[in-house]
Amino acid sequence: MQSKDHWEKVYTTKEADNVSWFQAHAELSMRLIRESCPRRDAAIIDVGGGASTLVDELLDDGYPNVTVLDLSSAALAESRRRLGVRGETVRWMEADITCAEFEPHSFDLWHDRAVFHFLTTKKDRIAYVRQVLQAVKPGGHVIMATFGSDGPSQCSGLPVMRYAPDELHAEFGDAFTLLAHEEQLHHTPFGTDQQFVYCMCRKMVA
Repeated sequence: MQSKDHWEKVYTTKEADNVSWFQAHAELSMRLIRESCPRRDAAIIDVGGGASTLVDELLDDGYPNVTVLDLSSAALAESRRRLGVRGETVRWMEADITCAEFEPHSFDLWHDRAVFHFLTTKKDRIAYVRQVLQAVKPGGHVIMATFGSDGPSQCSGLPVMRYAPDELHAEFGDAFTLLAHEEQLHHTPFGTDQQFVYCMCRKMVA
């Protein structure tokens, strides 16, 4: 996994809305979450969700059982500050996703927008998938978003992986059924465009 110091520096030297991955509204993520988890009591984790506004939108939409995990304490602090007392119902986890501790079958839905593509070693990707296998309930859903094949080769000064939908699904293997995939052209705060690919999968094994 990339250096914790790197991400702490990012979130202590830049405003949350002045990074390339900032979204004022996570419209595609929310649509996919609603489609895969219509029950509002579903247990949802947003991996790398530190300063993201997705947690705000989940709470607004009636999903109270939300966990937000991030490597950066500064990113998590930004969301906690923004949400105020509303954030008291959220479970905040400061951890490296490749070695975080989860109870088996903790989540109905696992959401990740732009953490997985920072895992440039096979070892880290295997560790990540192992975490998903343990933490997601059988029949639960995984929404994974990374840079697409034509996306940037670097982000925040770090190298990243780029994926076509079948390549991204292949990283997770036969334990996950690919239900849908979409491309999104993300417009950054700096006036540039980035290609993302979103895959929605269902975990099929115990």
